[in-house]
Amino acid sequence: MESVASAIHREPWNKGKIVGQKSPFKVKDIWALRVRLQMEHRIRELALFNLGIDSKLRGCDLVALKVRDVCHGDQIATRAIVMQHKTQRPVQFEITSTTRDALQAWIKHAELKSDSFLFPSRIHRSPHLGTRQYARILAHWVDELGLERASYGTHSIRRTKPTLIYRRTKNLRAVQLLLGHAKLESTVRYLGIEVDDALEISEQTEI
Repeated sequence: MESVASAIHREPWNKGKIVGQKSPFKVKDIWALRVRLQMEHRIRELALFNLGIDSKLRGCDLVALKVRDVCHGDQIATRAIVMQHKTQRPVQFEITSTTRDALQAWIKHAELKSDSFLFPSRIHRSPHLGTRQYARILAHWVDELGLERASYGTHSIRRTKPTLIYRRTKNLRAVQLLLGHAKLESTVRYLGIEVDDALEISEQTEI
């Protein structure tokens, strides 16, 4: 049976799809979505979006956060540290006042306890929001912003703030620490900054 099953042709998961690095969100898109989520009282989504931007975590780490990971007692912490599932390395992140307000409102609304998952799943068999559910929520955000869905994914959230930080400071080491990368080369590849920097230099060179 195993030989028969292994002989079945399986199409590549990425056949016919646009793959590669996903675009980070622009500042105007971030604020446009925040305002929409606030006006429509989409409390959970606002907390998820803001924390995703601040934390710079992979989707699997973001959805697995518990209330105690971001809270000190009844107060939302200004900084947090979590262990990354992929690398088993700790990474720290800041929680801005905008995100703290959104998290406080969500925790109160959902009546979450310290040991509760921060984003419980609405599917009974899953204790917390799954990465596929997160991806579907993000795809809906992209649609609402009128952006091209194929160009964005959950890594767009992770890449957004580090990309802005690098463009403003050119401090690659700081970005490496924020993303929790073991090697600087990984950060360079992840942000695609060599290409961006090369194009910027080329655009500024007139002949």
